Amino acid sequence: MEFQKILEANSTLQHVVSKTPLVHADKIHKNLWIKAENLQGTGAFKLRGAYHKISQLSWEEKAKGVIAASAGNHAQGVAYACAAMNIKGTIVMPKTAPLSKIEATRSYGVEVELQGDTFNDAYAYAKNLQEITGAVFIEPFDDEAVIAGQGTIGLEIIERMSDVDTVIVPIGGGGLISGIALAIKTLKPDCRVIGVQSENAASMKNSLEQKKIITLDSVSTIADGIAVKTPGKLTYELCRQYVDEVVSVSEEEIAAAILFLLEKMKMVAEGAGATSVAAAMFHKVDLEKHKCVAVLSGGNIDVNLLSKIIDLGLMKTGRKAVINMNVVDKPGNLTRMLELISRTGANIISVNHNRIQNGILFHQCRVGVVIETNNHAHIKGVITSLKENGYMANLVDGDENFN
Repeated sequence: MEFQKILEANSTLQHVVSKTPLVHADKIHKNLWIKAENLQGTGAFKLRGAYHKISQLSWEEKAKGVIAASAGNHAQGVAYACAAMNIKGTIVMPKTAPLSKIEATRSYGVEVELQGDTFNDAYAYAKNLQEITGAVFIEPFDDEAVIAGQGTIGLEIIERMSDVDTVIVPIGGGGLISGIALAIKTLKPDCRVIGVQSENAASMKNSLEQKKIITLDSVSTIADGIAVKTPGKLTYELCRQYVDEVVSVSEEEIAAAILFLLEKMKMVAEGAGATSVAAAMFHKVDLEKHKCVAVLSGGNIDVNLLSKIIDLGLMKTGRKAVINMNVVDKPGNLTRMLELISRTGANIISVNHNRIQNGILFHQCRVGVVIETNNHAHIKGVITSLKENGYMANLVDGDENFN
């Protein structure tokens, strides 16, 4: 793929997309800036590639209509382009796609079909539907025109920060980082380009490490926008050529990044978009003596999921904890245990008292307490106080509580 295609895409998109800002994220690190693609018109970067691809179709192809498969953001990009160019569009989305993304896609006037539980399921159905209808299939990532559209982000980064030396990019199928990496490495070959994936959906990372494209058995992550089992053939080759490193982040780290961006930066990020920031926050990428940009790729988060993610983020940062313990079931014992917690300065949110759970001795009861705390040291102090007073308290893992 040639760099010239990105320049052509940039010309096409001049009056379509927003040149999103670089926001100094000094609350995370003095050397970090965020490329805020969550402020794009459709809430994510996908508008760039989808619009550019559809704009390149002939009139005959446009008359046939288009079909796409997406977990949400590519769907909205395609739907926006269809509405702008008055083209019939059909979008296949997995049944597990966030309701907010499904409704946002429908709002542009395209037909939405829900098929399968994963992106790969939806993709297979959409490809079959395309063969039946003869419509044009708009690839979500493994297409030169789509990659070129995403690559315009790289041009904007260099335009606004010519001395950048590290760019951190989320990876799903690889379309975003392929375009950005090609642009960055062409204009500034010594600039590092680092990809980020969820530990639970690290298909590109594993493929690059094994030096061949691999397919994961399953993907399960709050970063639904990058929950891709198999990277693209074209994107794999571009990543192999231009990407310096791929790191991974945990579900807790993604949640903590979403929470931090919301609370401290006043920025809404979806799971996929926050992975790049999570990599910076949790030291997966060296920021010292570097000038770094993390691409926040989207902000289309389902509000129904947001409260759970906030809880997970609070637990990761030590501001919320769930403690379980078996307590001798006699008058006053529960009150005494709660008083011990209160004396540490922790705020008790809820108490679950269970006498009949399996594994509990007849003279005991199981007590689960949810508390608000200041940090991990505060939690440790609560646990220590309880144990010193005879309560065998156990901290519930954040991922266990989330699932």
